[in-house]
Amino acid sequence: MKRSYNKSNEYFDRAEKIIPLASQTFSKSVTQYPKGVSPLFLEKGKGARVWDVDGNEYIDFVNALLCVNLGYGYEEVDNAVIRKIREGGVSFSLPHLLEYEVAEKIVDLVPCAEKVRFGKNGSDATSAAIRLGRAFTKKDGVAVCGYHGWQDWYIGSTSKNEGVPSCVSKLTHKFEYNNIESLEELFENTENDIGVVILEPMNVFFPKDNFLEKVKEVTRKYGAILVFDETITGFRFAKGGAQQLFDVTPDLATFGKGLANGYPLSAVCGKAEIMDKMEDIFFSGTFGGETVSLAAAKATLEVIDRENVTDKVTKLGELLMSELRKLIQLKSVGDIFDVGGHPVWSFLMIKDTEKYSSYDIKSILMKEILERGIISIGTHNLSYSHDQSHIKTLLDVYSEVFDLIRVGVNNSSLLDNFNGDVLKPLFKVR
Repeated sequence: MKRSYNKSNEYFDRAEKIIPLASQTFSKSVTQYPKGVSPLFLEKGKGARVWDVDGNEYIDFVNALLCVNLGYGYEEVDNAVIRKIREGGVSFSLPHLLEYEVAEKIVDLVPCAEKVRFGKNGSDATSAAIRLGRAFTKKDGVAVCGYHGWQDWYIGSTSKNEGVPSCVSKLTHKFEYNNIESLEELFENTENDIGVVILEPMNVFFPKDNFLEKVKEVTRKYGAILVFDETITGFRFAKGGAQQLFDVTPDLATFGKGLANGYPLSAVCGKAEIMDKMEDIFFSGTFGGETVSLAAAKATLEVIDRENVTDKVTKLGELLMSELRKLIQLKSVGDIFDVGGHPVWSFLMIKDTEKYSSYDIKSILMKEILERGIISIGTHNLSYSHDQSHIKTLLDVYSEVFDLIRVGVNNSSLLDNFNGDVLKPLFKVR
C-alpha cells in the first residue's frame, strides 16, 4: 500500500519559511530524502524502529546519523537520564562528578586517552584537537582525510567554503586514504608547515598495507601530531574505537555520535602532555559539563563494555554484508551496486550508468525502500537493537527494489513514473 506523507509535506512547507532547509542538519534534509516521496519529519523511536508524523513505521538503518548505537529509547540509558533529572539540576556552577566518571571510563577504554575534555558535537572536538596540535607543534598547516565537521579550518577545504576566509582555507590540505605518498607529498610541498594530521581511521575502505601505521610514521618523521577522528568509529568498531581494532594509537582522538546513544556529547582525548595545552588554548564551554548527556554517556559506555556490544553488532553486520553481496550477484545488478565499509557502518554504493546518474538511481532506491518500511540513506548504520529479523526484512526489500531498478535501467524507464524531486549532489565529504 502506498504511504502517505501529507503531514510531512505540510510541516516542511511551514518549517521552510522559518528554518533554512527546514532542518538543522544537511543529511537529515531534502538533500538526502527526495521531497514528495519521503517522510521529512519523524516523531518517535523505539529500539530499531521509528515512526514519522504521518504514522508510518520504519526499520531505521540511519540511527540519527550513527548517534544511536544501542537503540532508540534504550531503557538503561534513559533511566540514568531520568534519575539525574530527578536529582535536580542539569548544569551547575562547579564541575559535577559525572565529568570525572565519564572521563575515567574513556581513559579505561580508549588506548590513546590519558586526559579528556568534553564538547557537545563532533565539530567541537575536532576543532579543539586541531587547535591543540597547532599550539603543541607551533605549525599552522593541517592535513585532512575524511569529514571533520563544519568549522572553518575544515569546511574551507571543501566546495562548501563560502564565508570562510581564503587565508584559513589555504592552511588545510587533503590527502588520500590508503595513499601514503599523497601525505608525504603534502609535507614536502608545504615546506613541513603541517602541524596536525587528522583522518577518519576508516570509512568506506579498510586500511591497506599498514596504511595507518605508515601515517603515524610520517607524522613522527615531520614532527606533526596525529589525530584520529573517531566521531563515528569510536565505541562502534571496538570498545576502544578503530585505534584498538587496528592497533594504531594516535596522539589525540575525537569522539561523538554514539558516545551517549543520541544525547549531545563529544570528547577530545589523548596524551597528557598535549592535552595539558588545554590550559593555554582556551577550549571552554558552559555546556561541556551538562549532566544529562554525561549520565547517558556513562550508562552507554557501561552497556558497551559489559555486553560486548561492538562484537555482537559486528557479527550482525557481517551477515548483512555477506548476504547483500550474494543478492547483488543473484539479481545481476553488480554494474549498479556494490558494498563497502565496516560491518557496523556499511555502504550500498551506487554507480553511474550510461543513462542514469547515481543520484537518479538513489532517488528511486529511496522512494521504494521507504514505501516498504526501511529508512536508509545508502548506509547501514547498525545498532544493538537490530537483530536478524531486521536484516532479513532489509534484504527482502532490496530483493524487490533491485529487480525494479534493473528493469528501469535496462528499459531506460527508471524515472518515468517518479513524482518526487530527484536528489542532487551536495558536496563530497569522503
